Amino acid sequence: MYPPATHTDEQLVVLMQQDNESAFTEIYNRYWKPLYISAHNILQLKTAAQDAVQEVFISLWKRRKAVQIESLKAYLFQAVRFQTLKAIRTERTDHEFFNRLSKVSKDILTEDPLLFKELEGILKQVFSSLPADEQEIFRLHREGGLTYREIAEEKNISVKTVEKKMSQALKRMRNGMDTATVFILFTEVLK
Repeated sequence: MYPPATHTDEQLVVLMQQDNESAFTEIYNRYWKPLYISAHNILQLKTAAQDAVQEVFISLWKRRKAVQIESLKAYLFQAVRFQTLKAIRTERTDHEFFNRLSKVSKDILTEDPLLFKELEGILKQVFSSLPADEQEIFRLHREGGLTYREIAEEKNISVKTVEKKMSQALKRMRNGMDTATVFILFTEVLK
């Protein structure tokens, strides 16, 4: 049994950022088990869940000086979610898992309006970071319902250019959402 917590999460973050290994150890002891349970609930594999949690703590220590943490618990659970999705991506053959993931994602978004709002905010942030021409083409296609040909005619550019810009926009949005949203998407699932 570990000694009782001696610091708040906020105090631990400050101490860890000052290279205090004892603070990091206290964070680890406080959160490793619930993080493991969360990862295991999604991955259903002991080793993969352990690896995901280990990666989170390694990253936390390596990035301790640069990382901005408002809520340690939320940050860690989001980081584990990111790692679980990263693990899923490397094992694309687990169709049963993807079915579970799809159901869980839908349940989270319909049952947790705050989570949905947070995801929506991240999506807007990622979208606003796109170059203006990619934003416009994306809007015309996704929101305006225009075909690539119609967009090309409206903007007086080639269909290939529209395809390229749309592809770039989607890739940038996926990458942005992967690094941010994944943390949030499984908040409730992994708790």
